[in-house]
Amino acid sequence: MTTEPGPTPREPAAVNGSPHLRLTAWRAVVGLGMVSLAADMVYEGARSVTGPLLEQLGASALLVGIITGAGEAAALVLRLVFGRAADRASRYWPMTVTGYALTAISVPLLAVTPFLGGAGLAVACTLFLAERTGKAVRSPAKSTLLAFVASGVRLGRAFGVHKALDQTGAFAGPLLVAAIVAATGVIWPSMAILLVPGIVALVLLAWLRPRIGEPAEQQDPTEPAGTDGAASHPRAERAGLPRTFWLFAASSAAATAGLAPFGVISFHFSRENVITLAHIPIVYAAGMAVAAVAALGSGAAYDRLRGKVLFVLPPIAAAVPWLVFTDHAGLALTGVLIWGAASGIQDSTVKALVADLVPAGRRATAYGVYAAVQGGGAMLGGVIAGGIYPYSTTVLGLTIAAIEAAALILFAATMRTSRRDAETAAR
Repeated sequence: MTTEPGPTPREPAAVNGSPHLRLTAWRAVVGLGMVSLAADMVYEGARSVTGPLLEQLGASALLVGIITGAGEAAALVLRLVFGRAADRASRYWPMTVTGYALTAISVPLLAVTPFLGGAGLAVACTLFLAERTGKAVRSPAKSTLLAFVASGVRLGRAFGVHKALDQTGAFAGPLLVAAIVAATGVIWPSMAILLVPGIVALVLLAWLRPRIGEPAEQQDPTEPAGTDGAASHPRAERAGLPRTFWLFAASSAAATAGLAPFGVISFHFSRENVITLAHIPIVYAAGMAVAAVAALGSGAAYDRLRGKVLFVLPPIAAAVPWLVFTDHAGLALTGVLIWGAASGIQDSTVKALVADLVPAGRRATAYGVYAAVQGGGAMLGGVIAGGIYPYSTTVLGLTIAAIEAAALILFAATMRTSRRDAETAAR
């Protein structure tokens, strides 16, 4: 990992010889951010009531933990497959569109689950997993597109701005769900209305695709390909991923395992009546608002400090369970806001670091591998949270603290290895 920005590559080229279709780097970043905004309204709106919805359909705390953990694992682990497929075919748009389409379809179908009797819980679990699979399909390809269009600007700021727009949708979606739940007293109509932002996301993708094009069609192999200065040479693209990347992936997996899933958090709020059903999506929206601010702040800090900014992540994640798993609404809200800050940093700035750690031609593969390792952490975290929560929240808090301590040690090792490699390369 370098500590200084590399050369600034050219703007995305015109597509099919049509200069009037070309978007500037920032307009392309914002365009992709608007797609994420609309899509986040869909799946974050659903995610804000996952625990209560599954509870109403008859789920236990353990099942909620397993489904939310398995969902996050699917959204991450399967990126290993789809990331490599995207790099191999050098066609990132088809996977991006397919993934968003899965989300746009799966979430509104949750509206029918309360009317399916005993099968409702199984169908709901399947739809939650299908939506998370859509996330896996699109994420490596979308992140590669974003890294490509952001080649004319700083990666940290670009990923931060994109994440802020993304989190704006994550804020608006739960608020929409909260308003409908408050008006109707039930959850299912709010799932149906989320079809609208899903369609908006797909329309925006159709508009952006000819104005951005495929990175592989526009990359000049004689030019540097990213802020790490790695050349886009075929030998570099076939090379294995660097050891700093693997250390970082391991630290992120531990950090993810220690960040309690909101499905279990919202299950606790609903079961213990810490926060009313109508207000749970609003609390989640507040967490997403903090995530947007954290993404912007950490993104800007990354461009100055590089990976050092991520040292803050494990400590704040370790604080979450001591606040959210209480019977005090004020402490619970504070815990969700801290949870949101950790989520914002984890989902934005880490992607800028991955882009800096690997050659441009291996980015989709790296995002997939990284997500797969992180997904193992997510699955473990869901099982730990859902399994320990019914017995002792104190034991849960101590377990999460130990996991985050391991994450901090692994990240420190990542930074040391990165510095050693940079010094060796400079000699």
